[in-house]
Amino acid sequence: MRTPRLIGAALSAGLVLASVSACGDDKKSEDKSPATTVDLKGVTLEVGGSWQAGGGEQTNFQKVLDDFQAKTGATVKFTSSGDKLVTVLASKIQGGSQPDVAMMPNKGALDDFAKKGWLKPLSADVKAEATKNFAPIWNTLGSTDGNQYGVYFKAANKSTVWYRPQAFEDAGVQPPKTWAELITASGTLADSGVAPFSVAGATGWTLTDWFENIYLSQAGPENYDKLAKHEIPWTDASVKQALTTLGQLWGKKEYLNGGQTGALQTDFPTSVVNTFKAKKAAMVYEGDFVAGVIASDAGAKVGTDAKFFPFPAVGQNAPVVSGGDAAVILKDSKGAQELVKYLASPAAVEIWTKLGGITSPNKNVDLKTYPDDIQRSIAQSVVDAGDNVRFDMSDLAPASFGGTDGAGEWKLLQDFLKNPADVDGISAKLEAAAAKAYK
Repeated sequence: MRTPRLIGAALSAGLVLASVSACGDDKKSEDKSPATTVDLKGVTLEVGGSWQAGGGEQTNFQKVLDDFQAKTGATVKFTSSGDKLVTVLASKIQGGSQPDVAMMPNKGALDDFAKKGWLKPLSADVKAEATKNFAPIWNTLGSTDGNQYGVYFKAANKSTVWYRPQAFEDAGVQPPKTWAELITASGTLADSGVAPFSVAGATGWTLTDWFENIYLSQAGPENYDKLAKHEIPWTDASVKQALTTLGQLWGKKEYLNGGQTGALQTDFPTSVVNTFKAKKAAMVYEGDFVAGVIASDAGAKVGTDAKFFPFPAVGQNAPVVSGGDAAVILKDSKGAQELVKYLASPAAVEIWTKLGGITSPNKNVDLKTYPDDIQRSIAQSVVDAGDNVRFDMSDLAPASFGGTDGAGEWKLLQDFLKNPADVDGISAKLEAAAAKAYK
């Protein structure tokens, strides 16, 4: 999922963030938006999203919606479609039963929906709220062909590897800074009797994130931008090199909890539980939102039982890849516009930041509301914006290639996890799927 620069209105490369390795100073909001006071009694709204019960994210987002209900009198229902959100939304739109608002996790899908006329432009009031609270990059990410359709309520730094300090201490290893050091540490951990990684192979999007971090660091940002726009093919030597590198880890069953077969049966929340509750693995790779699952599902304490290190450098520089969820309007109404305006405010975000497990790109959110220095540091990096990051490549791609469960990149990287030696075969299949999707 993202030469370090913004690439025009299409934003094919586009999200700039700073490193998360150091904790920034607390920043107090100086431009706090007032809570909404609009009377919406009798109004019923449905919000669609991918956040599922049991992972912490749906529970925490519901608290945000509860606050909106309390302030406006509206009734708001959240409906989860899990990883099939984009497919489900498309079907509902065609049948005329779409939700009023959706939390769109895929930039490619946002563009696709907007071009099909399925999204409603944000009102002037909503855009003004977004302009006040977000750096221009985020509002550009929420736009298609010059019209703004989305507000990025939630962001993610997808270049964090979470680990159990006790497992590292028992094996005598330190957090690695390079890919070579990661492979060496994995061998040492395996020899100590613990699987180095719990990989969420049943959740296709996590596998795209693995590839993107390796590709960005190894092939560099210019190639990353080109591959994101399909200006170079997935059969390019740089893609095959990244797959070969990934195979160094995925190809050794002793490095994966349950081996390749077990990984393919493990979803994302379970991969975190396997690491920090069941203690079947020493590490789990995924974004900063892992912290929320650690607290809600694994019963571990971030900062003590669980820590993170930046995704190791494969090439000259360590990667920083980001993603995000944008609130978009599918059925235009005063209530829908008011809800998205509320989600663009710092007051809405701070309900969740106090609970942990979220990173917000809203620059007016009080950093002191984050529950610990680790989450505060990650949030600071988003707000402070640097030049060394790219938005999640699969989220920039057409949804049929980069954002559909059981198809495209998600499915083909699952096939690669099953057989990491088949670099040429998978790259050819990735190219065939991409060529079809980018037409």
